[in-house]
Amino acid sequence: MGNGGCAWALVLAAGEGSRLRRLTTTLRGHSVPKQFCSLHGGLSLLHEALQRAEAVAAREHICTIVAAQHRRWWEHSLRHMSSANVIVQPENRGTGNGILLPLLHIMERDPEARIILLPSDHHVRDEAVLAQALREAVAQLEGRDREVLLLGLEPDEVDVELGYIVAGEDDGRGARAVRRFVEKPSEALARQLIFEGALWNVFVVAARAQALLEVFAARFPEVVAAMRAAVAHDAGNPTRPVAATRIYRSLPDMDFSRHVAQGSESVLRVVPVPPCGWSDLGTPARVAQVLQRISEIPAVDDHGLFPLGGHLNLAAQHAQLHAGH
Repeated sequence: MGNGGCAWALVLAAGEGSRLRRLTTTLRGHSVPKQFCSLHGGLSLLHEALQRAEAVAAREHICTIVAAQHRRWWEHSLRHMSSANVIVQPENRGTGNGILLPLLHIMERDPEARIILLPSDHHVRDEAVLAQALREAVAQLEGRDREVLLLGLEPDEVDVELGYIVAGEDDGRGARAVRRFVEKPSEALARQLIFEGALWNVFVVAARAQALLEVFAARFPEVVAAMRAAVAHDAGNPTRPVAATRIYRSLPDMDFSRHVAQGSESVLRVVPVPPCGWSDLGTPARVAQVLQRISEIPAVDDHGLFPLGGHLNLAAQHAQLHAGH
């Protein structure tokens, strides 16, 4: 395949964030998906992820997938992004479809793209550590035309709410084979997995676009064919996905971890990442834990490409919840 293809970052921002709903509801009772909220009054989690993407991709090669039903939250805050880089998912059909749709949009523009997938609901205390790992993962794609890299974080605590990657032998190039996945283990099993060197599965993926598409096609060929045709139709205006809206009505739910990654271990590799103060902010308890760790409130940069986008301050909401108990 050669050296062709630019590095692209795809920020995943179409989720509902239902487990944090009691922290992300306005005083008028409107639920705000957590990616559009700020952790401590600064940038929204989505905008933090967009800035994170700049470690590996030029701004014109940073895309995000958002949900049609969230238009009120993203339309204004993403107004400075190219409309071609804002891809709208008509409705929720699982994380697999939420990756496949923008993947095909990027491939319409750059068939040999190298892609990093970045969730938009993570907090990272030491961004420099993760940024270096992202750059190394993209560099490792050279010569890995059919392999898909997962970033696996070295755990700094026992967490039974997360997924773990059981890794195999080092391939001599900085990545390890993927033996199996373990989702939400018991505390005893989690301790054993960590002792044996298992890594947290943080849903950050690096791959050549074609390699990632082949993983989807091996499991869901009909979905890939239908989605490819819809994307070809909608390519000129991804924020108004006419053809995708039609096919989404009959798409099966597809979870990336369960339905795509599991069973594809032969082409998966995991790149270990040192602890960097990562959290997926998946529960109110985890939000509280992260807020306790934040000792300084960083200044907000109003002059970057991605402006302040937070509609709710999770720290304030959390304080209100506890004041009410």
